[in-house]
Amino acid sequence: MIDAIIARPAARTHAALHAVPRHLFIPPVGIADASGGGEVVIDRDADPDTWWDAVYRNVPIVTQLDDGTTDLRSGTSGLYSSSNSAPGTVTDFLDLLDPCPGHRVLEIGTGTGWTAALLSHLVGAHNVTSIEVDAALAEQAAKNLGEAGVHPHLITGDGAGGSPERAPFDRVHVTCGIHAVPYAWVEQTRPGGVIVLPYDPGFVAGHALRLTARPDGTASGTFDGGAEYMMMRSQRIIANAEDGTSRETRTRIDPRTITQASPGAALAISAITGLHISSHQETSRLLTWVTDPADPACWSLVIYVPDAGDYEVHQVGDRPLWEEVVDAYFRWLDWGEPGRYRFGMTVTPDGQRVWLDTPDHTLG
Repeated sequence: MIDAIIARPAARTHAALHAVPRHLFIPPVGIADASGGGEVVIDRDADPDTWWDAVYRNVPIVTQLDDGTTDLRSGTSGLYSSSNSAPGTVTDFLDLLDPCPGHRVLEIGTGTGWTAALLSHLVGAHNVTSIEVDAALAEQAAKNLGEAGVHPHLITGDGAGGSPERAPFDRVHVTCGIHAVPYAWVEQTRPGGVIVLPYDPGFVAGHALRLTARPDGTASGTFDGGAEYMMMRSQRIIANAEDGTSRETRTRIDPRTITQASPGAALAISAITGLHISSHQETSRLLTWVTDPADPACWSLVIYVPDAGDYEVHQVGDRPLWEEVVDAYFRWLDWGEPGRYRFGMTVTPDGQRVWLDTPDHTLG
């Protein structure tokens, strides 16, 4: 059944999917994409056919709302705070991680426990350490794993610090969005070991990132496809714009040029500017906010309306954020519109930097 829902993964991952059925890790109630579009609450007791259909389709299943404070049966409103990722996404990341028998693996974000079980099949449960920040999720994951007969080492806590007492690791597998790579993961990875994570700078798109730890205490690697994950709780991107005096200008740049930019453009703009972007579609206009995460008193709002020759820009604070974004976009065009795969990142004790083609061509 699993073969019909995703492209064929690597042989070892394919075997793990058959050894660890997904339904063992899906709660009785969740939220999933409906076959006909939209999202629906799935309830194993009330409508088992819909529940089973969702479990064995290539869709994520939301397993928690608002950090557990909102009942999943209440509907699809609220912050999606945990999920069982789509099988295709899980296998893509496992193939990128490339764990081999005997590898010591650190997983950040146990969730339902399914990926920890898959990793246990791939490398041996005694080699897997999985960390979950949410105590209720961690408890349920332990039950799921126990009922499946799989027993990795489980920790309840903030995964940003890793697990120094269990290090060093050959692989670090991250299942939540990250915009600042914790150096602890690099410190705890054996030279030549691999860290795979969903990088989400808060600008248009998320990106799969594969880093290799080096003997000098750094890690470096390139981006590999898209990755849309819920953010690590300690790194959630929260709207922080403060009220202030707005001055209005106009722009001839359609804001959709930026909000619908390619992944390569999004990576370049976010690395150059360090800014975040978000949009909201209203009936007759698109609102696009550009914010500075370090300065909530500085932001821009660009308003798109159909058939306009130019567009309103409302700027609060001294820094012209919209102009910076536009300038960065045209720098990317001048470089020949490089795609996501030409960008990489290096992580050091002093922080991280994104580069184009080679580590000595850093952006920002």
